Amino acid sequence: MVTQLIGCMAMAGLLGIIGSGTHVATAGQTAIIKVDGSSSVYPLSEAVAEEFQNANHGRIRVTVGIAGTGGGFKKFCRGETDIADASRPILREEMDLCQKNGIAYYELPVAFDALTVVVSPKNTWLTSITVEELKRTWEPAAQKKVTNWKHIRYDWPDAPLVLFGAGSDSGTFDYFTQAIVGTAKASRGDYTASEDDNVLVQGIANNKNALGYIPFVYYAAHKKKLKVVSIAGKHGPVFPNVENVVNGRYQPLSRPLFIYVSETAAKRTEVQDFVNYYLTAGPKLIAEIGYVPLSEQAYDMAGERFKKGLLGTGFGGTPETGLGEKEIMNRPPKREKAVGSGDGSRSGEMERRRG
Repeated sequence: MVTQLIGCMAMAGLLGIIGSGTHVATAGQTAIIKVDGSSSVYPLSEAVAEEFQNANHGRIRVTVGIAGTGGGFKKFCRGETDIADASRPILREEMDLCQKNGIAYYELPVAFDALTVVVSPKNTWLTSITVEELKRTWEPAAQKKVTNWKHIRYDWPDAPLVLFGAGSDSGTFDYFTQAIVGTAKASRGDYTASEDDNVLVQGIANNKNALGYIPFVYYAAHKKKLKVVSIAGKHGPVFPNVENVVNGRYQPLSRPLFIYVSETAAKRTEVQDFVNYYLTAGPKLIAEIGYVPLSEQAYDMAGERFKKGLLGTGFGGTPETGLGEKEIMNRPPKREKAVGSGDGSRSGEMERRRG
């Protein structure tokens, strides 16, 4: 299923950008739910959408796009989509855009990912790399300076370093730069960048001198084409896998994945049904796809927040890394007062959260 889902991304991206605004189904029409955003969350949302559509016998259509987390939030905060897939929490400028346009939202964590450093199988010298070496490779100061494998480690080959990574509209880009460089969006610019992780997979797989980072699910779908690299830290060389993410050993590249649901869209029965299906049937698909499921208690809590109308975000609009499930779920969402969002009777207006 994983390979089929990722292989269908281009078509899904086209479907996800058809039309805009809120769709209200009338008798005889097919209801449409529009989802767009993170390419990391895409495989999960697409799998849930497929199962949900089958369960509803085609009466509801769910389109899933891959604009990247940043691109997805732009659409979402303009009211063009119902749900935003996000591989990081919403940022301050996105919160402000939503507020400006009267878009209130539910923030619902759905899984954990392990950002994965990969090379070509033809690479015979790299099996493990430190966070400090990754920083020296990817920080802005490395541009046009760290261009050879020997520049990273002296006993590596005298060969050109060819880098692949997420595009600037991607939540993966934001998270990786924050976790590795120390500042979100701080990165060298002389690398092949794309919000489409399939482009990165192909580029890395076909170049012996390539080094890149991708969501774990894309490595899981292409294990024969890629070689995974362990991250050396205080726990020694640690590989990305379910056990290491759950026990907190794979740091700092473990990260939560979210969906954000528009308050306006959530008033529609089909959207309510889809979100509830996502939080109940979705976890069963996560292991197959390659992500780490949350605990049953976490999904129950997310469902309760949605049911009770608890709008807003538990984050302050600034990037954070190294967060575990407990810390995420213990942050109650706080709502920004948004013009045109109604009287807030479902959850009450709360003071503006400063990030």
